[in-house]
Amino acid sequence: MRHPRSTSNLQERKREREKREGNSRTEEKDPSPRIPHSKISQTKRNPSFFFLLERKNCEEEEELMVKILKADEDDEEGNDEDGTNVAAQCRRFELSSDNRISHEAMLPRSHFVQVPHVNQLFSWDCGLACVLMALNTVGVDDCSIENLAELCCTTSIWTVDLAYLLQRFSIRFFYYTVTFGANPNYSDETYYKEQLPTDLVRVDTLFKKAVEAGINIGCRSISGKEISRWILSGNYIAIALVDQYKLSQSWMEDVIIPGFHGNNVGYTGHYVVICGYDAETDEFEIRDPANSRKHERVSSKCLEEARKSFGTDEDLLLISLEESRRSNYSAL
Repeated sequence: MRHPRSTSNLQERKREREKREGNSRTEEKDPSPRIPHSKISQTKRNPSFFFLLERKNCEEEEELMVKILKADEDDEEGNDEDGTNVAAQCRRFELSSDNRISHEAMLPRSHFVQVPHVNQLFSWDCGLACVLMALNTVGVDDCSIENLAELCCTTSIWTVDLAYLLQRFSIRFFYYTVTFGANPNYSDETYYKEQLPTDLVRVDTLFKKAVEAGINIGCRSISGKEISRWILSGNYIAIALVDQYKLSQSWMEDVIIPGFHGNNVGYTGHYVVICGYDAETDEFEIRDPANSRKHERVSSKCLEEARKSFGTDEDLLLISLEESRRSNYSAL
């Protein structure tokens, strides 16, 4: 049997409990951030202090968001089953968040880089002409196609050969492709049939040594939209491998290399320099070493079809103009 409690005892206990709870509430810390005393006097002198604090917080939140998005993209790449094999062979890399041009509203509607036009001399040296155009653009003007041909020591030029040339001249670039090494599936293509058997070992060796030498090779497809953003940023030009017939069937009469086209409409590998973009017309400006015109524009759709044609591996050499100029100036 419990001992009965009187009403006065209950009221007295209630008052004591309320008193204890009141004291504990006064001792709790204020959860809102406090500004140090020295900062309070600063705010009186400088009303923009709170604005600076708010801006700093926004910048920190934005930086955190960039890291989160980058982590998500890395996870997506890691889960890509199609890229599992090449991931072990080539370095996966992306341009920094600044270079991705996330704020499209800040980009101009058009931008064109002044790239000196260079004509190729033979049917096989279009890639060398494109490398020479890139070298001239960043200030390397003491070289010729003949010099580049001597450095390559072959007339069967692959994109990886061009990558080694750019590296030799301290050009900063990124190499994108969807195939690491020579693709044996091209053995039935007329364009590759003659040279591919002897090129397989050489090209695969160059790829392996390129990774060891630190040449950045990104194994993924690049969209036309990405290229347009890089061009509009004013920081890049690109050397692209295209299907020459698909790209230039609209101006065949201007080609200066006799017999370059012929009647064969099969794949024909060809290199061009992408150096400008106009968002109003959705056209890229290119330098075609096989074309007599020094300035040529091609629709985004046409360039995309030519770049992603079977046989190109979607090869793209993205050249950083500012870093390449800085590197070459420091070497002088």
